[in-house]
Amino acid sequence: MPSRRCFFHPTYEHPFFGLPKAQELRKKWLHFIFNTVPEHYNPTISLCPKHFTKDSFQNLGAYNAGYSQKLLLKDGAVPTLSGLSDVCEAEPLTLHINVQQTPKSKDVHFSHDTNQTTKNGVVEETRCRDEDVDCCDQDSVASSVDTTTEEMFIDGLDPILDWPLPEINSPEEDQDSAANLHRKKRPCLSSTSARPDECNRRNGKGSWSFGDVSERWNSADEADNEPSHPVFTPVQTPGLKFTSNSCSQPLFLFQLFFSKTLLEEIVTNTNVYGTKRQTTEIQWDQIDLKEFESFIVLVIFMGLFKCSSLANYWRDSEYFGLCFPQEIMSYQRFLSISNALYLSDSKQDKKNKKRKGTPEDECLGKIQPLYQVIREACKTYYHPFQNITIDERMMKSQAWTGLRKCKKNDPNNEHKLFALTDCTNGYTWDFLVYEERSHASLSPGLSYEPLMALVDENSMGTGYKLFVNQFYTSPTLFRDLLLKNIRACGPVKADKKGFPRTSINSLPRNAARGTMRWIRDEELLFVWWKDVREIQMCSTFHKAHEGDTVKRKVKRGDRSRTLVDIPIPAAVVDYDRNMEAVDPSNCVTGHFRHIHKPQKWYQSVFYHILDIAVENAFILHKLTAKAKNRRALTHRTFLEMLLLKLIEESPDLSAHSSPASTSRTPAASSASSSPAPSSDPPSPSASFHKPKHITQYSTTVGRKCKLCQQETTVVCVTCDVMLCFQPQRDCYNDWHEKRRV
Repeated sequence: MPSRRCFFHPTYEHPFFGLPKAQELRKKWLHFIFNTVPEHYNPTISLCPKHFTKDSFQNLGAYNAGYSQKLLLKDGAVPTLSGLSDVCEAEPLTLHINVQQTPKSKDVHFSHDTNQTTKNGVVEETRCRDEDVDCCDQDSVASSVDTTTEEMFIDGLDPILDWPLPEINSPEEDQDSAANLHRKKRPCLSSTSARPDECNRRNGKGSWSFGDVSERWNSADEADNEPSHPVFTPVQTPGLKFTSNSCSQPLFLFQLFFSKTLLEEIVTNTNVYGTKRQTTEIQWDQIDLKEFESFIVLVIFMGLFKCSSLANYWRDSEYFGLCFPQEIMSYQRFLSISNALYLSDSKQDKKNKKRKGTPEDECLGKIQPLYQVIREACKTYYHPFQNITIDERMMKSQAWTGLRKCKKNDPNNEHKLFALTDCTNGYTWDFLVYEERSHASLSPGLSYEPLMALVDENSMGTGYKLFVNQFYTSPTLFRDLLLKNIRACGPVKADKKGFPRTSINSLPRNAARGTMRWIRDEELLFVWWKDVREIQMCSTFHKAHEGDTVKRKVKRGDRSRTLVDIPIPAAVVDYDRNMEAVDPSNCVTGHFRHIHKPQKWYQSVFYHILDIAVENAFILHKLTAKAKNRRALTHRTFLEMLLLKLIEESPDLSAHSSPASTSRTPAASSASSSPAPSSDPPSPSASFHKPKHITQYSTTVGRKCKLCQQETTVVCVTCDVMLCFQPQRDCYNDWHEKRRV
């Protein structure tokens, strides 16, 4: 047991709150303890939470929900309660504090020990010593409830699952020192989670049960009760919500999200901001809608053709340069637009800046109205099916350098994007930009509030099955989702709060592959399964084992490996099948954001929203093609057609984007006019050459252009060669001219 004790309740183990450093505040604490301010007293006196009201705590909600291991006091908090009526008992929100139970009784008894005075007149607490201090100093309280969570998230640790165990810190020790921050990290960074029995030994706990959970782990051959299956009642019919004759065209689908009205508003705001930031060295030329569309074309183009740096796209080389970016826009003009990109109205920003720090402050005002318009568009044209998931995307800004992911305490890195996607096709139905400082101090935290906000039963419906990763999985969250009639499933770590701590009939260390244990706590099912590593799952709609098997190689006695069928929990099968359909890395602006890091956080949000719009447009294209029994374009072909259609809207750009552009050097023009050596057989006379469009039922071998190796639907019937025959890519005539046919 730790030596630190509450002055009035010595049986409390933790947490404790030491005397504040501020002299005026310390006098108020001492007056509460001694009814006066003594001249000599023990400076290590501490109090337990029973002496503070609920509004005195900074993260009481997060502490009770299991998202914080240390209870924090607000600045200026003063004890006012005698401890007879606990605030935790008066409110429905329970404060979970471990107390030492005596063998004779499970009831907790508190004793009030009188104070003793030493020979020197120093008032001491009878059950308190000076060593092993475990108190929360007033001056060490963070400015927000998720400060420690942010630091762990930035360092690559999970704020929920990698949270350290309670430690004993000195009140004079800086909470954010390098040594203390090192102790905050988990002691062992491994790919496997901690075993429940290891968690018990580390926490000093033995085998115990909670709630109505049985006191032992059940084996795979023991029957489990069939859980109630959710009744899927969506607000709208899942699937597409629109029909049109041109609904499969890439440009039409893209403009469902980025309409011309929205783009024109961004152009206006960018011109205002560009004019405001111009100096004698930085000049700003007004842009129009066509030029901004060309900027978007180049951003998407960089996702198709990847170079090591941004300048390489404008490399002036006869053989290794790319002519397309040079024909669209100059390098300096592209940088000027990307740096001046502005989404919101400057007048509204000035008004919002005056409201900073007040409840009327709109923290996400710099991404309005784009933020709400795209969210509404995603919900308008599609409704998700039953299986959904939450995808998280970091807002990378210019602060991301080297091996370190970002700089701490940088406001550019406080924004994260959480997207709700459909597991059947990866369509992003809704997304949320989460800003830490915009939430109340009693908010449960990063892995709770964004998810509860996205899963809205009023706009979606009920009966959905949500699959989440271990960052979100917690018994508290799953129980709250059940109140919305939303089922959930996901991996969970064994040291998570709420995970069964009993070690009776637990999974042996040397268990064979396929060994399974499970335990049920009313609606929650915990599964412990051994594959290559140990996997723990939590679910609210699965049965422990439904007879599923998976093929694995198992070592035999002669050291040979044989492919056998091993049992696998139904929760693992369902989770793998639904999560593999979602690919968050499939983004067109990811490479551009990597080589040209946005300077502002709202610029990074714009590129993420552009990713969502392009990807959703492609998914709608596939769904419409399937509904009309047509063959859908590939992802690359879809993007290429989208770029060409955006260029064709500007006559000036479309005239410069042909292969016969005047940007070719004289040497290149003379080289193209001369016959190139080729191993292909000579073609017949030109009078017999006729292009023809092939169909998907044609027997012609191959669909790649002979010259540029890109997909095409045109074939030269005479030469039997696939060639591009488009205004922007006329490989048909180029190929025949090189062979003088």
